[in-house]
Amino acid sequence: MGKKQVTEQNQEEVIKDSEKIEAGLKKEVKVKSAERVLEARVYVSSSYNNTIITLTNNKGQVLASKSAGAVGFKGTKKSTSFAASRVAEAIANICKKIGVEKLEVSIKGIGAGRESAVRTLVNQGLNVVSIKDITPIPHNGVKPKKVRRV
Repeated sequence: MGKKQVTEQNQEEVIKDSEKIEAGLKKEVKVKSAERVLEARVYVSSSYNNTIITLTNNKGQVLASKSAGAVGFKGTKKSTSFAASRVAEAIANICKKIGVEKLEVSIKGIGAGRESAVRTLVNQGLNVVSIKDITPIPHNGVKPKKVRRV
């Protein structure tokens, strides 16, 4: 094989990465609906690789959607709880812009960003009415492999 090369980021590269993330959060948000929405739903889908948060109205029509990659994280940093909190912060800013007063949060998946996303939504001053876990659970699952014969 060969020797493993370890790359270290110097301080300048770390600062550039954090500036990119801040710029991604400060982008002007385009909202599809012009009218005010008082009650909305937030769907948090957290996998091992990414966190996606979607804001919908009560009918289920998507108002806004953000992911860790859209905010500015790349690679393995997308799967962290810090990235999920930044995504939730971006969605909270959109909620404030639309004028949302009540939120229903539905969480799906088993990633690291589950709890941090909900905490950030609450800390941003949004009124979270209910939190549901809608992670799909198999009732019997797939058929097991055949027994190995030697």
